[in-house]
Amino acid sequence: QVQLVESGGGSVQAGGSLRLSCAASGYTYRNMYLMGWFRQAPGKEREGVAATGGGRTYYADSVKGRFTISQDGAKNTLYLQMNSLKPEDTANYYCAAAYAWQPTRWSEEQLYNYWGQGTQVTVAS
Repeated sequence: QVQLVESGGGSVQAGGSLRLSCAASGYTYRNMYLMGWFRQAPGKEREGVAATGGGRTYYADSVKGRFTISQDGAKNTLYLQMNSLKPEDTANYYCAAAYAWQPTRWSEEQLYNYWGQGTQVTVAS
């Protein structure tokens, strides 16, 4: 059974940094074509933050230059390094895995087959 477990969320001041981790079990990253991070703020729809696959990375415009997605195949873990955090980054962050290789759709949540339970990130002004 595939499981994704996020960790690393917390509360920080604006301008601070956090690194989120997503530990995978039940498969290896070699079997998944696309791994992504999404977030959902209260009262808002879930949105794609970043994704990686095929040796490439993809970012939402709102996080470009501040967030970095990476993965460690040996540890079967996906990361999201978040720097220069802003109050508008406050949300529940989810990692997701997709079998389909459709990089132009990386930010569409319906593309993804598996989801973690989420980890809360709160950025105070």
